[in-house]
Amino acid sequence: MVILGWSVLALLFVDEVLAVVAAGVWGQHAAGWWLAVLAPVVTMLVWFLFASPKAEHSGPVVRPVTKVLVFTLAALGLWVAGHHSLAVAFLAFSVVVNAVALAPSIQALLPDAEPPLSR
Repeated sequence: MVILGWSVLALLFVDEVLAVVAAGVWGQHAAGWWLAVLAPVVTMLVWFLFASPKAEHSGPVVRPVTKVLVFTLAALGLWVAGHHSLAVAFLAFSVVVNAVALAPSIQALLPDAEPPLSR
């Protein structure tokens, strides 16, 4: 079960990286190379400040809201850039992986993280 838990946590990291890449895809589509660089940097900064496990400005409401906004805007960016199938697949992947990560056995692998809202 521990291997499954760490696999889910690895998929969470992949999901976060995909959100940053999606921001870059949208940036390239919207305004060219400069926004393709700036959008991922802003996405990483927002994640670092509000959604990462050790974020300074995180909380039981701020963290989940930030995650929903980042993943939804990343999917929307893919949609606007014309990658409709990827946008739907990314959003579905994000929802499933983040929902599975809320399982108590997976949360137990993260001793420093905030407990989920259901506890």
